Amino acid sequence: MVKIRLSRGGAKGRPFYHVVVTDQRSKRDGRNIENIGYYNPVASGKDKRLELNVERVKEWVGKGAQLTDKVAALVKEAGKLQAA
Repeated sequence: MVKIRLSRGGAKGRPFYHVVVTDQRSKRDGRNIENIGYYNPVASGKDKRLELNVERVKEWVGKGAQLTDKVAALVKEAGKLQAA
């Protein structure tokens, strides 16, 4: 099964996550199919907190990919940001 989930990067105490499409059997930071955005929970100043290609998310969900709970919340947030 294909999942859309977060892959962690960044330094200790300064997390940075890539939003990736991956097979559910692969490791969290392992091989992925496609990188469709990023999430920076500790962004400050001019740094962007969330960058997500919502169109690609919709395409993958249409093909049967499942979102994790956190990614579903981020997609909802990104949709509101694009509408504004």
